[in-house]
Amino acid sequence: MQSETSNSISAAVGRCLTEGATAALMTLVEGDGEIGVKCLVEESGTVTGSLGSGALDSAVVEFAPVFLASRNEVRMLVSGEFAPQLAGVTARVMFERIESEPRIVICGAGHVGAALARMAATTGYRVTLIDDRGEFLSRDQFPDRRIELVTADDWAIAVRSAIAGDSTGRNDGRRRGDRERETAALGRGVSIAIVTRGHHQDEECLRAVVSMTPDYIGLIGSRRRTNIVLERMREEGADPGLLANVRAPIGLDIGAVTPEEVALAILAEIVAERRGGEGRSLSAWRRAKRD
Repeated sequence: MQSETSNSISAAVGRCLTEGATAALMTLVEGDGEIGVKCLVEESGTVTGSLGSGALDSAVVEFAPVFLASRNEVRMLVSGEFAPQLAGVTARVMFERIESEPRIVICGAGHVGAALARMAATTGYRVTLIDDRGEFLSRDQFPDRRIELVTADDWAIAVRSAIAGDSTGRNDGRRRGDRERETAALGRGVSIAIVTRGHHQDEECLRAVVSMTPDYIGLIGSRRRTNIVLERMREEGADPGLLANVRAPIGLDIGAVTPEEVALAILAEIVAERRGGEGRSLSAWRRAKRD
């Protein structure tokens, strides 16, 4: 029976990753029941498995959305901490976040895009770097195989294909599996940084991706220029709600000047969006208290 349950949970986890969904996996690590039993709660509400107690199952199912909203990867909690009604029950549960590998699609392999690609790969993201200039996408320049290189004959097609996990014109000849194509097609777990060499290319990329609802879309440029672009897209009939989610100008305000600093500001905003961070100084409270 335990083997069948484990197989069911494994299948459910695989399906979540395929569909780009998010789920919470709970494991009983201490308590009266069988240690190691698991329960998976998908964001849709689908439940697979059991921790061996109806009361405990009900409690973790109720708490799962709270855990997922926290953006934490893993938390170890005693039953009374997530379910006060179970304060008298001795149970320790490990909560784990299940989601697909985070990806960044970078439109533009100039100084900022190149720096962002290298930095994002080092930080643990899988990167797709797109440009219409093949000479900017050599493996000599980007030896890290976590960075996929795509030469764009058409910006819109290239970026939409990259989000869908079926990039064309790539330099290394690799093909991704159906699972990854289906996952990224939803835009889940994907961040888009539009940092091409010109306004025309920026607009072309933004038009292509704004309706795909990835986790993050950022557009480089001044406030004036990005306002012009967004207003033009509104006039063309783009959904105002979707446009409101575009980070333009892209990145956090850290006073960045060099391409590497601009890349850092962009990646910091992407991480903050993914993790639920506020992008403020962690020591602000100390200075406020001193004042």
